Amino acid sequence: MTIQTAKLRDPAVRAFVTAVNAHDREGFMAVLAPGATMADDGADRDLAEWIDQEIFTTHGHLEVDNESDGGRALIARYRNDTWGEMRTRWRFTVDDTGRIARFETGQA
Repeated sequence: MTIQTAKLRDPAVRAFVTAVNAHDREGFMAVLAPGATMADDGADRDLAEWIDQEIFTTHGHLEVDNESDGGRALIARYRNDTWGEMRTRWRFTVDDTGRIARFETGQA
């Protein structure tokens, strides 16, 4: 059963998912801490390049099925125009200012 985005527990993660689904690059960047990093399937990636290729030019969309670790770990169905839909895992590190310092994703 999908968890409605507005009901996600962690405010930074909720803002992240909202921005992805709205294709809101400005909102997405605002939720990231300066110098934020990310990894995909265990490999660190260039954040700007990855979000362009995997989210914003390919119409990325997240449907969250499960959250844990206070809302900072998700299992979600992620889809975009390149890969179609897949079951994915997401883990977020939120800094003291409430912004995402790192996220890691990959197939679940």
